[in-house]
Amino acid sequence: MTTTKERNLIQQQFKERMDEDELLNCMRCGFCLPSCPTYVESGFKESHSPRGRIALMKAVADGLIEPDEDVERSLELCLGCRACEPVCPSGVNYGRLLEEARDIINQNKKHSLPIRAVRKVVFNELFPYQNRMIMATGFLGLYQRSGLQTIARKTGILNLLPDHLATMEKVLPNVPTKKEMKNRPTHLQAKGSLKKRVAFFSGCLMDTMFLDTNNGTMKLLQLAGCEIVIPKNQACCGALHGHSGEKDGAKVLAKRNIQAFEDLNADYIITNAGGCGAFLIDYDHLLKDDHDWKDRSQTFVSKLKDISSILVDLEFHKKPLQLPTQVITYQDSCHLRNVMRTSFEPRLLLKSIEGVEFREMKDADRCCGSAGIYNIVESEMSMQILDHKMEEAQATQATTIVTANPGCLLQMKLGIEREGISDQVRAMHIVDLLIEAVEYSREI
Repeated sequence: MTTTKERNLIQQQFKERMDEDELLNCMRCGFCLPSCPTYVESGFKESHSPRGRIALMKAVADGLIEPDEDVERSLELCLGCRACEPVCPSGVNYGRLLEEARDIINQNKKHSLPIRAVRKVVFNELFPYQNRMIMATGFLGLYQRSGLQTIARKTGILNLLPDHLATMEKVLPNVPTKKEMKNRPTHLQAKGSLKKRVAFFSGCLMDTMFLDTNNGTMKLLQLAGCEIVIPKNQACCGALHGHSGEKDGAKVLAKRNIQAFEDLNADYIITNAGGCGAFLIDYDHLLKDDHDWKDRSQTFVSKLKDISSILVDLEFHKKPLQLPTQVITYQDSCHLRNVMRTSFEPRLLLKSIEGVEFREMKDADRCCGSAGIYNIVESEMSMQILDHKMEEAQATQATTIVTANPGCLLQMKLGIEREGISDQVRAMHIVDLLIEAVEYSREI
């Protein structure tokens, strides 16, 4: 609960920092309403819609209402999926308004000691340092390989956790060894004729917990004719910071990444995680007021490309790709679709695989409920969204659900477990499915 002093500070900062032109751009037309998962799942509650949240931000900035717990709760419950942006006729940059509002509240609110401690560890001591991410992930790998996981499952100790967390433990990928996570390449040659020189953004969780997908990404790039450079001094993209009211920390990471990728003479910077890509492509906005970094951030952003986009550009979908006969469907990564505006390319790649029948899922562009750590901190709403998502997925009768973001992948695996259909349906990152198609094509 905020104090009167904190509310006054928050209100003053809303007035000084919120983009009034952006707030006024909202015409209250309501086109955003059907696209907002929290509006639909809350029973069409206006304060849980993009239009309603913008109205609350504007009212706080104008001094008409106080930034009380109801306002904060409305902003907290937002997934940040930004599905409202593509359908907005005024082009309101809702995601930027949301992040600014959350940052103002977080920086002027005194959290409890336990929450301050957790935030300090996560945002200041863990995610900015890849070696520490490797160490933390290594503990999970030790748990999986040492027999502790088997014991925990047999004894039922996991039942002490909330249901969704206990189920999530089942769908975590097998973590590579510390040696594998530290033994990363910095340069790879193209296989065949050289078409492009690219730099690869390896990420933090992607280069630890999802290491196989990163390795597969680089293999696909090589097969597509790309020379690859992977700068060692790159860092976490900063999305977790930016979405959680830690804007200054996000700026520090942004500058580290821009500096790491400068002067590599790369045609493109490639990402394979929709959430990371969407935050990276907003670096120019994040640093717009920093004279020394404004132009550098714009150059960085101009080179960003998702793995699916460059594969289509290089006509990878025309290669002989095949899989055993199966039905597949695709769940959009919200940020890949709504921010990076990439939705056609993944589908084209999937449809190009011989033996595959692609069936479009109804509302595939609606958030699955993962949204970073949303499925942990807002589990009730997240699971409600996921249950409806699984209804649509099962309606396609697909045996493989494909997505393009690690959080979405884990969420879909969680949904499969919750539905009890793990013996019938699997979830995969699009990179892993394409690698599977490449390898299968070579075997036949």
